[in-house]
Amino acid sequence: MPEHAPISNNKSPTDGANSTNVGESSSEEWDLIIRPHASLLTLQLGEVWRYRDLLYLFVRRDIVSFYKQTILGPLWFVIQPLMTTAIYVLVFGQIAGLSTDGLPQTLFYLCGITFWNYFADCFNKTSTVFRDNANLFGKVYFPRLITPLSIVAANLIRFAIQFSLFALVAGYYYWQGKASMQPTVLLFPILVANMAVLGLGLGMLFSALTTKYRDMMFAVQFGVQLLMYATPVIYPFSQIPERFRPLLAWNPLAPIFETARHGFLGAGSFSPLGLVYSITVATIVFVVATLIFNRVERTFMDTV
Repeated sequence: MPEHAPISNNKSPTDGANSTNVGESSSEEWDLIIRPHASLLTLQLGEVWRYRDLLYLFVRRDIVSFYKQTILGPLWFVIQPLMTTAIYVLVFGQIAGLSTDGLPQTLFYLCGITFWNYFADCFNKTSTVFRDNANLFGKVYFPRLITPLSIVAANLIRFAIQFSLFALVAGYYYWQGKASMQPTVLLFPILVANMAVLGLGLGMLFSALTTKYRDMMFAVQFGVQLLMYATPVIYPFSQIPERFRPLLAWNPLAPIFETARHGFLGAGSFSPLGLVYSITVATIVFVVATLIFNRVERTFMDTV
């Protein structure tokens, strides 16, 4: 009976772990030893890049599956801000009589809604990433950072569509001379990136907390709604009473919305120091969230 060839124990390195080749002197003759990463602050961006096809598939899934089997499909990207703007104009503009700094109410509210939707979607959907993907995480390895990044990227596509709608409406009022564009409009990429980092950081932070404390999910649901009223989305900063302005200045979202209105509508105020503060807070939140996210990632399957 012919002898079988020895089975090779050579294994390809597994993504997401550090590997060390062991020499022949090892007592058990292992070809590969898999160890966890030592640093909690490691973002594993190299692994994210290697799994970029999976990132694309997650983004596509979030876009396609969310509106699958709907009649209007992607048109909801446009209908939602239009309907919300109409309600805000009726309630806050006509009934409550809130000031819009002399801007057309439709344009004022649509600007705030467009930017707020992006931040709120990033925050809300990232905050439940562990719970929503628990079954997937327990079956196969991939960089866990892929899932929150896919949410931010998918929401960016929605934001691009809604921003295009806002640009069309703004162009109409530019033509009528009721609004104007300012040089601060060049800060637009920084504003979007800042919202993405802040929403991603807060979402990752609460996602890590909800694996152990489920009541945090309820805090996120109504907390985001309350945060909108503490942000100049439906009112301009100029209408805030003087005694409350120092309190609102602590909100890192306030400089983003005021800068956006100043750049695209020619109203509102622009504070370079306020924008620097907002970027600093977003960076700190993201670093802290990464630390906690990487720590919880190792053991969340035991508590989720």
